[in-house]
Amino acid sequence: MTFYDKLEQFGEKKALITEQECLSYAQLQIAVNDLRAQINDRCLVFCLCSNNVESVTGYIAFLQMRVVPVMINPVINRELFASLLHTYEPNYIWAPKGFCPGQARYVYKDYALIKTEYGQKAELHPELALLLTTSGSTGSPKLVRQTYRNINHNAESIAQYLTISGDDRPITTLPMSYTYGLSIINSHLLKGAAIILTNDSLMEKSFWSLLKEKQATTFGGVPYTYEMLKRLRFLRMYLPSLKVLTQAGGRLGKELHLEFAQGCAEKGIRFIVMYGQTEATARMSYVPQEYSISKAGSIGISIPGGKFWLENDNGSVINEPDITGELVYHGNNVTMGYSTCQEDLAKGDELGGILRTGDMARRDEDGFYYIVGRKKRFLKVYGNRVNLDELESLLQKSGFEAACAGEDDHVRIYLDHGEPDEVLKIMTGLTGLNRSAFEISKIESIPRNESGKILYSELGQWK
Repeated sequence: MTFYDKLEQFGEKKALITEQECLSYAQLQIAVNDLRAQINDRCLVFCLCSNNVESVTGYIAFLQMRVVPVMINPVINRELFASLLHTYEPNYIWAPKGFCPGQARYVYKDYALIKTEYGQKAELHPELALLLTTSGSTGSPKLVRQTYRNINHNAESIAQYLTISGDDRPITTLPMSYTYGLSIINSHLLKGAAIILTNDSLMEKSFWSLLKEKQATTFGGVPYTYEMLKRLRFLRMYLPSLKVLTQAGGRLGKELHLEFAQGCAEKGIRFIVMYGQTEATARMSYVPQEYSISKAGSIGISIPGGKFWLENDNGSVINEPDITGELVYHGNNVTMGYSTCQEDLAKGDELGGILRTGDMARRDEDGFYYIVGRKKRFLKVYGNRVNLDELESLLQKSGFEAACAGEDDHVRIYLDHGEPDEVLKIMTGLTGLNRSAFEISKIESIPRNESGKILYSELGQWK
């Protein structure tokens, strides 16, 4: 039995905590049952989710009744949301009241269940459980198809290596629509822990007040989170309830990794660096606590039930240490593949449990892995995976020819016409990313080869 089917076993234990209320597991299941009664058949639903009771209730209800949710951040651009609707034609939308037109079939607190006008039902593969975007809030139709086994297996593995228990009390710092943020919810519900729900940023005093008042024991963050924590002088804060910090969503620089590993060790806090992708449900590796200092800069070893190896350009396995190759992973948490249209939802497993990550890595003599670069054109920006080709396509639709490059947390956009301020406004509006994520430069012309493909290797001369 999967974790989301057995919430009642935890009875009156606290499940969800907010600034205003607290729900036990029994109360959460009652709310779940009420929502479940509104949908009769297996179908597709868009779930506009924030870190609140309504979103968690909807998510659990949909999993329990084998309805397939597409998890979407409510800050999504409305035109891009309309495009997703047109592409996938969901039967229902679970969203904040007033988010979209239509008569509410059911209302729970500040959320409403809207039945759409799409008559055709999407054909759903029997193992399909959940759909997550790989590209933050860009509205890309490319979704990852996760199974019930994927979700449960990864939750169990994470709970095992983090030694999560019912006494833990995580506080949310990441969007629920983001695979890392969702995995924190999954792995703690599995163990009957109490989750403190907030949409407040770490830069807001209210976040820290809630953390102290509700006695949070753990939270997670992406590399940008730890840059903010450093500016906030987090390691000087007195937070006696805090026991565990986790990091994923991109490679943490060695210096910052070491600084937090040492600082947390002095404060008696476990600092666990991890690595994952949406295509692997969430996590693939972790650095065990006892190696957090000596292996600073590493993504660690594979999670329980998983396996890593490296391949060269010819697809041959690399057995020697300290040789760079593409990082490949095998495990039950590897998803079925992608979806770019409604018809793809009927497809079966296309990956066979093996994920070629697109990351270039090396393995040291002790079996610890280190990311050294990327094989494909995507970046991790503040924890969101951003496909550079998709950004170019979005700009083209807005009337701009551009070349996009950069590194994690820093997107460089090269223009041969148009105003940078206008492009910056478009990018922040479409992606929901902070303007500090973009650097926009005017150049004489975008370098291309004879077939018209952009020569990204020559962009450096235009900086």
